[in-house]
Amino acid sequence: MRENVRAFYYYPWQRKLFVVFNYLFLTCAALICVLPILNILAISLSSSAAAGSGEVRFWPVDFTWKSYNFVTAKPEFMQSFWVSVRRVLVGVPVNMVLTILVAYPLSKTKHQFHARQFYVWFFFITMLFSGGLIPYYVTISKVGLVDSFWALILPGAVPVYNVIILLNFFRNLPGEIEEAARVDGASYLRVLFQIIVPLSLPAIATLTLFCTVNHWNSWFEGLLLMNDPTHYPLQSYLQTVIVNRDMSLMSTTDILTLSEVSDRTSKAAQTFVAAVPMLVIYPFLQKYFTAGITLGGVKG
Repeated sequence: MRENVRAFYYYPWQRKLFVVFNYLFLTCAALICVLPILNILAISLSSSAAAGSGEVRFWPVDFTWKSYNFVTAKPEFMQSFWVSVRRVLVGVPVNMVLTILVAYPLSKTKHQFHARQFYVWFFFITMLFSGGLIPYYVTISKVGLVDSFWALILPGAVPVYNVIILLNFFRNLPGEIEEAARVDGASYLRVLFQIIVPLSLPAIATLTLFCTVNHWNSWFEGLLLMNDPTHYPLQSYLQTVIVNRDMSLMSTTDILTLSEVSDRTSKAAQTFVAAVPMLVIYPFLQKYFTAGITLGGVKG
């Protein structure tokens, strides 16, 4: 630290100005990201009158837990929270395993994998065209997945966008490493899981974050495919109870509590409750994020 401070004084004034400007710019960028979160937290902890009159900035006014009590008091909240947790714990490994198994052969040249071009277009077309909402629902219904937990997992089990990122990452890895392993008698699966996957941890961690956020924040599938509200994931439950305010899902106590909670404070509480798990997970994967996106997006 002392060496950095000492070196700063030997910089020419242009360099000093550049460093000071960078610190100011990054500080402003950090504040732009953090202050809205603090504002949402302050609104969720304020009274409905204070939030409605626009008095709340970055500190709660007339501190109260009523908005969080409304969101979390019902047993259905914890049940839907557990559905979302299970969805992440099951859905993310399914996504990642299938993404790796699809991306690895597609990362080969057409001389190594003769059907590569066909499968690339097969997956790519699904990104451009879809059958629509009704065929989607009919398909899920015909295979018997409606109102089941697997309806939240299997329809999106292979995220094609993630496959494209990962196969480009695989193509940038030195081919000599795999060739040496093949000469030593290693099978393709052993090469993939003992050599390629450990070398691709930055990209895999980035895609894991993408899949986690997607599963946690998704709400439409729950409303569309679940007939029983007790099977809703957290985001679907919050969408129904707070945003649309389906009174059939509310007890008399909930309605009385709602009369003391404004629309603004309840939505702020909803936003913060839904964002907390991602805010906790992101710092552990952030160090891989830039490397994974950069290397995965460059064609070798």
